[in-house]
Amino acid sequence: MEVNETALDFRRYTCEEVDSWDTDERYELIDGELYLVATPRRVHQEISMELSWQFNNFLRGKSCKVYYAPFAVYLYDDNSTKVEPDIVVVCDKSELSDEGLRGAPDLIIEILSPSSLRHDKITKFNLYLNAGVREYWIVDPENKTVSVNILQNGEYTAKSYTETETVSVNVLEGCQIELKYVYE
Repeated sequence: MEVNETALDFRRYTCEEVDSWDTDERYELIDGELYLVATPRRVHQEISMELSWQFNNFLRGKSCKVYYAPFAVYLYDDNSTKVEPDIVVVCDKSELSDEGLRGAPDLIIEILSPSSLRHDKITKFNLYLNAGVREYWIVDPENKTVSVNILQNGEYTAKSYTETETVSVNVLEGCQIELKYVYE
């Protein structure tokens, strides 16, 4: 998802305020700071569709669900943070509402875009780590790689995969994602 690398202004907002706006623009809110979400590029959408499809096929008939952007994730109860990850996997359906998810999903995938590199690799990395997201993938279309970050003892342990490899999803036993289809 492409976002403005810097907050739009210095005012602090709440999720309720942002959700009440009558606009076609999409925003993320991190610790009260507002970020505009840009329209993704074609390759971003192709990767998102393939990953969503592979996850959906694996999860068919199982208790976990996959959701793709736009899908609101309210990470904290303090009304200051709302993100729209490219893909999320949710296994605790009690946290789902009509508005999205309240709490940390089991897995988040962000697909890098030129305008979101720093945001996804630093800001969101730390945000998801602190929120307790168990698995965070950073998909790099340019280099045709995926960095898989697994939460262990309060830290992420990272492993990188290339376009020809298969990724075993840590939070979904038996789930294998074939990157050759993601990057073909």
